[in-house]
Amino acid sequence: MTPSTAMVFAAGLGKRMRPITDALPKPLITVGRRTLIDHCLDRLADAGVETAIVNVHWLADQIEAHLKSRVAPRIVISDERDRLLDQGGGIKKALPLIGEAPFFICNTDALWIEGPRSELDRLIKFFDPERMDALLLVAQSAGAVGVDWPGDFTMDPFNRLTKRDPRHVAPFVYAGVGIIKPQLFQGVAEDVFRLAPFFFRAAEQGRLYGVRLDGVWLHVGRPESIPEAERAIDRSRLVL
Repeated sequence: MTPSTAMVFAAGLGKRMRPITDALPKPLITVGRRTLIDHCLDRLADAGVETAIVNVHWLADQIEAHLKSRVAPRIVISDERDRLLDQGGGIKKALPLIGEAPFFICNTDALWIEGPRSELDRLIKFFDPERMDALLLVAQSAGAVGVDWPGDFTMDPFNRLTKRDPRHVAPFVYAGVGIIKPQLFQGVAEDVFRLAPFFFRAAEQGRLYGVRLDGVWLHVGRPESIPEAERAIDRSRLVL
């Protein structure tokens, strides 16, 4: 079943994108003639997501103004202007809006060139809440654009993910989008906390799974990543 709700992370400071993000929030950077946040929201709408909860903090007014023209998915703003909560804390704040059903999570720099099938549709079809607490889209580190770290996960033949051993390079990186169960955050006392430890805990319990990206992942993390991503998109259009 398609998750009806998505949590879209748009509250970050975009420090690695400075000086661009001194005056422009990272989600509004344009790559391939669309802003990063619109790439994300377009994919969610195409997958059938009805509501996107978008958290805002840095230069929040710009993001809110940009999103006013969106028709689908329906946009709900989660305001973090007073205090940046990190991704885990952002989810906790939004839980009353999310409800009890599994939901999409999406980084606004989760940008990829599609393979033969919709990657979000593949996540929807593979997700099994009986076996999984979270299902992540992962990309091969080799061949991804803009990856400048030694990977995030290994994957076994059953698609279970394991956290990278710090002594080794891992073959897969988290592509910034997935499906997760809200029950993971019940009873958390803190208001400000990271999301990654919840992934790692689920992995330790054998309940973190991955779907390998069929296309090409574009990590737009630094200013120099923008022209690199643009070139990859242009090449894909030539092939099509």
